[in-house]
Amino acid sequence: MIPLVPQVKPALRRGWRDLDTVQFGMTPAHAMTLGPMDTATGSFLDLLNGTRGPGLLREEGRRMDLPDGHVDRLIERLSRAGLLDDARGGGPAGEALRRKKRVLDRLRPDLASLSLTTSEPGEAIGLLAARRSLRVQVRGAGRVGAVLASLLSGAGIGEVDVRDIGEVEPWDVAPGGLPVEAIGERRDEAARRAARRYAPDRSSRGPVSVAGEPAAGEPGFSLVILAPRDDVAVHAPPPADQLIDSGTPHLYVGVAEGTGVVGPLVLPGVTSCAGCLHEGRTDRDPAWPRLVAQWRSGSGRSRHVRPCDLALATTVAGLAAAHALSFLDGRLPSSAGARWEVSVPSLNWHARPVWTHPACPCGAAEKGKGEHTSEEGESHETMSGQGPSQESPRKADAVRSAGTWRAHV
Repeated sequence: MIPLVPQVKPALRRGWRDLDTVQFGMTPAHAMTLGPMDTATGSFLDLLNGTRGPGLLREEGRRMDLPDGHVDRLIERLSRAGLLDDARGGGPAGEALRRKKRVLDRLRPDLASLSLTTSEPGEAIGLLAARRSLRVQVRGAGRVGAVLASLLSGAGIGEVDVRDIGEVEPWDVAPGGLPVEAIGERRDEAARRAARRYAPDRSSRGPVSVAGEPAAGEPGFSLVILAPRDDVAVHAPPPADQLIDSGTPHLYVGVAEGTGVVGPLVLPGVTSCAGCLHEGRTDRDPAWPRLVAQWRSGSGRSRHVRPCDLALATTVAGLAAAHALSFLDGRLPSSAGARWEVSVPSLNWHARPVWTHPACPCGAAEKGKGEHTSEEGESHETMSGQGPSQESPRKADAVRSAGTWRAHV
């Protein structure tokens, strides 16, 4: 798609690799090269700044003695490579967001980041604008859940509802989450208030019922995040039967005994769920159900404050927010069918697969029968092993793939 008002994506730094090759971007994940390019064309790139349409750009090209058709070919090539944005793209929702300058100014770093992972001009602001219509619920307002709710709200999610019980305790206070002034207040109300404080646009989207379900006439939740404060519920999460039955996507997250967990992200009937996790653990360890029953009944469980230090809780909330936003923006993050885990003091993230299980009533195993051959308990990948790539930047002739809503198990 050719942009109406072309703009080289400002999120990518630009530099000359040699006399006729330009590199867009610094990091291996997003860097791309374009060549051969002469000096005049390189200078023309500065004019692709979102202030001129194709007509004015052609006039500028003629003044710079560029060959006829050269400007159009350059714009088409840059657009095909995913290096161009559209200063007027994103449709009516994108235009409405641009009119809210103060809101957009808050979200400009998020917009720049989205531009790195989208290929179509105007797609990034379209995704950012779409977030304003989404509703997310966070169940749990401890050090992880409250920070997570604030992160999602600050990233532009239209409504972030938080559900929990009890009052805010001194050890619940966390930067970006529950403030010290909230100690003694209702936990859920304090967490919702904290999330609203970070929202770029504080206009309300409508009421939520007392039970935490959408009020009459309101759309359902695009995602429910289960962030329990109880470490047993984090380590051995019970199946969310109501969410499975309603087809509501949900993500598990939390900290248990100095181990942070993000995942699995459950797409009901498609990817593995907490029930699959339980059945798989039982297959590997027959004592597992007995232990879980004791933990849940309180046997062997102390009443002390749970180990959940600020740095670990904030790290887990940050990764969970990134996975949630990736899903809400239309991609399938690596937490679908897996649990990312990190433990103190080594702090090495690794992913443990959670396969669909035939004994689980969620039905995902039947849908994905035959798609998994790996043994349960194998590790997917580790962040510690994902160091900087030594590969050269991609050639601009290779078209960057766009995101997809299609779920793949």
